[in-house]
Amino acid sequence: MVRPVRMGSAAATALLLAACLPPPVAEPTAEEVPERYAGQEIAWADCPGREAPLECGTVTVPLDHDRPDGETLELALIRSPSDGSPQEPIGSLVVNPGGPGVPGTGMFHDTVFSDRIRASFDLVSFDPRGVGASGALSCGDRYAMEDARQAVSDTHPRHLTEVDLQPLDDTARRYARSCTETAGEEALTEIGTVNVVRDLDIVRDALGDDTLTYVGYSYGTHIGALYAHMYPERTRALVLDAAVDTDASTVETALDQAAAFQAAWERFVDHCAATEADCPFTPGADPDTVARELFEKLDRDPASADGIPVDGGLLLLMATAALYREGAWDLLADAFAALTREQPGESGGELLALYEELFGGLGGEEAGPGTGGDHGDPRAAYTAVTCADHASPTDVTEYRDAAARAVELSPLFGADTVWEQLPCAHWQHAERPPTGFTAPDAPPVVVVGAVGDPATPYAWSRELAGRLESAVLVTYEGGGHTLYGAGRVPCVEEAVDAYLIGGEVPPEGLICPES
Repeated sequence: MVRPVRMGSAAATALLLAACLPPPVAEPTAEEVPERYAGQEIAWADCPGREAPLECGTVTVPLDHDRPDGETLELALIRSPSDGSPQEPIGSLVVNPGGPGVPGTGMFHDTVFSDRIRASFDLVSFDPRGVGASGALSCGDRYAMEDARQAVSDTHPRHLTEVDLQPLDDTARRYARSCTETAGEEALTEIGTVNVVRDLDIVRDALGDDTLTYVGYSYGTHIGALYAHMYPERTRALVLDAAVDTDASTVETALDQAAAFQAAWERFVDHCAATEADCPFTPGADPDTVARELFEKLDRDPASADGIPVDGGLLLLMATAALYREGAWDLLADAFAALTREQPGESGGELLALYEELFGGLGGEEAGPGTGGDHGDPRAAYTAVTCADHASPTDVTEYRDAAARAVELSPLFGADTVWEQLPCAHWQHAERPPTGFTAPDAPPVVVVGAVGDPATPYAWSRELAGRLESAVLVTYEGGGHTLYGAGRVPCVEEAVDAYLIGGEVPPEGLICPES
């Protein structure tokens, strides 16, 4: 899943989590679109503050799908119409950017997807419920949890006593309570992937498509996979890029991600040593120790990137973000190399280039172009959906033990992947998606995974492709998080384009070499 950027023995883990796994979850129903919501006409109009040809609109869905005559919610949509080529477009290609918590209405401001795809489809995305302009969720002090984690960051988790853990647990409890109080218990109960999938079917109907053509990235793969299971007869083609684990608990997921971030970090270290003459990660040196020493050095004496103070925390943040994007690895290597030279002040240009590459384009776009006003806190939506979708331990000491294991897996990135799940220990009940579903009646589904993905381990893509009965797996042997549509791996682009446009399913086990 696309996680907030500050992230950062199997038998023991299984024992740790056995007590927190829920009983089997009932299958959600997949009824026809309720009459009240069927046949909606979307009033597309120019998006405020966005250049043509982008258009915005809304679709109405029930807050509670079990009570379709009750309170409603407006979902914000964005569309990039087919580019006007001679042939009629096939229909809409609905795209989810991931998250949870990332607004879909922030998409399409840059050119994405091939000319063939843009000629064949209207590109459409939407803000899922609780996100962006679709009833954005806000909670209490979003920095309180980070401050609480920071307070214990200098102590190895295994050495934290229950007294040490109490402030962290109290902060997580207050945060969870504030989400309930701010959103309202009913609304928060209805946030989760099951209801996003039900919403998606209403969106499909409003777009005038008999069947859904869909690309989901990261968390969006959970939405797509569950749609294939719930609505197989309304599925045309689904691409699930960088699959998440739909069954694991929050803590299991965090441990898998810690290992994946470490593997991606080690791939980057090898890349740095091979391509940068002044790379500090020399043979024989422990890269985690070298990096930590640089972070501590910057904490004592921050560098400056055109007036932006770069301390150890910010450099770790940039390194974490860069692992998501292979295209940023050269800039990250330049930055590490510059920081090891005799004149540290000379590192400003390299750090600024890295900063602008990673964060310079975010601006205000991430809230989307919907109706204006408060677009909430993406971190709150991330937490709400994660806690709703997955089982979680309820005792803070279980998180401590998992955090200790995560640090063993990844000294730089591990602990935070666990600690950020702690509010789920105190979360209110919400409808949980089914686990182990196989979508037996769905048409062919394409799963795409990168061997070096730091955020959604390749094993998750392999597992999902193996479980969904009609799925095939396309593997990229390189790194980075999410692949299709960016044009950086032609092998992936060509195979997926042919599938989406003409239904040509990639050969089973297609492997695309590292580019």
